[in-house]
Amino acid sequence: MAVYVITDREQAGRLPGRDLLAVCRAALRAGAGALQLRGKDWSGRQLYEVGLALRRLADETGALLFVDDRVDVAQAVGADGVHVGQEDLPARVVRALLGPEAIVGVSAATPEEARQAEADGADYLGVGSVWATGSKADAGEPVGLEGLRAVVAATRLPVVAIGGVDAGRAREARAAGAAGVAVISAVMAAPDPARAVRELLGAGGTGAASV
Repeated sequence: MAVYVITDREQAGRLPGRDLLAVCRAALRAGAGALQLRGKDWSGRQLYEVGLALRRLADETGALLFVDDRVDVAQAVGADGVHVGQEDLPARVVRALLGPEAIVGVSAATPEEARQAEADGADYLGVGSVWATGSKADAGEPVGLEGLRAVVAATRLPVVAIGGVDAGRAREARAAGAAGVAVISAVMAAPDPARAVRELLGAGGTGAASV
């Protein structure tokens, strides 16, 4: 999961002649190792239909597919796992629902949250926002690189840095101990999503995190 791309239909569609699936296809073919289907205001039907399409795209390159929050959608589309936040179902409950083979990710902004997620059976952590971001209205105050380092030091789980990440900051996040970076606008809004992924990979190294 050196580069983990989170969907945003609005940002993907801002440039004429393309849509969310086109951006995701370009990102995957450029080397993104994971996609997360995220659509807070989408209906269950919309998530299901787009999730099926993303499953097919991810299978073409061997990438992982995650669903934000929705265990039912993840099951319906055959996703590899679910990513949950601190206000969502606990990781242990997600694990019980999806089974031992599923990959469960948890958002953690502090060492305490990281330790709890690890105890609950999470497979990886999404840590942030590391920097300020306009892609997630409820992201809270940035934790900065010091906050990222503190979480990395508190857990054995691979950590994916999120929030305000671009190619330059991906390098800093990697140096702070992150195994990868999760991005929204850096790829979804990029004029050339494939180039954006290649730049993130170049900045972060090619040693993708294993979960």
